[in-house]
Amino acid sequence: MNDEQKKRQLRNYKMFATGLFVLMAILFVVMTILEKKNHAHWIGYIRAFSEAAMVGALADWFAVTALFNYPLGIKIPHTNLIENSKERIGDNLGNFVVENFLSPQNIRPYIQKIKISNFVGDWLSKERNQENLMKEVSTIILDILNKLDDTEVVNFIGKKAKEMSNDLKINEIIGNGIEYILDKKDHQRFITNLSKQIKDYVLNNQEMVKNRVKKESYFLVPKFVDDGIADKITKGLSKYFEEVELDEDHPLRNEITEKLYSFSTEIKTEEKWVEEFRDIKNDFLKEEKINQYSTDIWNSIKKSLTKELEEQNSTLKNYIQRNLAELSQNLKTDEKFQNKIDHWIRVTAYKYILKNTHQFGALISSTVGNWEGKQLSEKLELEVGKDLQFIRVNGTIVGGLVGLVIYTVANFFI
Repeated sequence: MNDEQKKRQLRNYKMFATGLFVLMAILFVVMTILEKKNHAHWIGYIRAFSEAAMVGALADWFAVTALFNYPLGIKIPHTNLIENSKERIGDNLGNFVVENFLSPQNIRPYIQKIKISNFVGDWLSKERNQENLMKEVSTIILDILNKLDDTEVVNFIGKKAKEMSNDLKINEIIGNGIEYILDKKDHQRFITNLSKQIKDYVLNNQEMVKNRVKKESYFLVPKFVDDGIADKITKGLSKYFEEVELDEDHPLRNEITEKLYSFSTEIKTEEKWVEEFRDIKNDFLKEEKINQYSTDIWNSIKKSLTKELEEQNSTLKNYIQRNLAELSQNLKTDEKFQNKIDHWIRVTAYKYILKNTHQFGALISSTVGNWEGKQLSEKLELEVGKDLQFIRVNGTIVGGLVGLVIYTVANFFI
């Protein structure tokens, strides 16, 4: 029902209550005139009823009118209560709602009934909803990307890069990286592969070894002696590196490992390495280079995102859609996942409501307090005025009956 309908309804009930008062007044006047000419007992009863009914009607009219207006425009104390007490009404209403509707014991039963996971799972399982969601999210992100100031974004990336670089100790990162590889024994694979490569290289280049031996030999040494020496060198080297390749505990492996550990410690602690890497970092992260890197990074990100979000069947959209389908399936079938999601929502909602109950009260209080007094009176009168007119009607009838009882008692017992 709109405000116009409410106004019309209120006006009709006011006319009905006022008409009943007018009827009692007419009845009183008529009975008073008749009583002077006719002394029948029934005239007195009707006169007493109508007289008391008028008093009751006037009293209740005054009470009802005093809530919303000044009766007859006269500023009688303690009238026009709504308009004059709107701040207090707002405060009391806000406190009432908070204390009686937003208390922990009242909201807990409703919070515990929250179960959103199934609803979200069903909603996401529909392909049309997935497409609409992707479309809306893509539109929002594209709008954000287009509205972002490229210069500000580049400056932000550059600023954060500088902040990170100030605390960045490359020598420690590299040293720790070497130690991490050594602790995981990942360097052993490299030693194994390198040993195999050296062994194969020696075996595949025996002629080169012979030529080198012959070149370094005295001219009086026979060729067969040089060849024998070259063969022994070749076989010895290949055999040695084969042992390194196959034996995980070979002394050479242990020696290399110890040297690498020592090198990683040296990188992290010795000042020459600290300065060396600092110079490399400062050269790499000069102002103009940082700006160029930041520009390139942002342009690449923006271009890639825009392309992915604008294309209908892009890789990004397909990936997100697959994950949405998987998420919807989990929300519908995985009970543990459902309970986890629902529990998180309940706890979050419960904490948020309790944390902000005073704000709900303040919102109600300020809203009512900011209304114009006349506007507040009109709003409340439209909502409850119809029922208040029945108070006037009831006052008229009850007043008349009380007056009739008093008249009867007075005539028979006094």
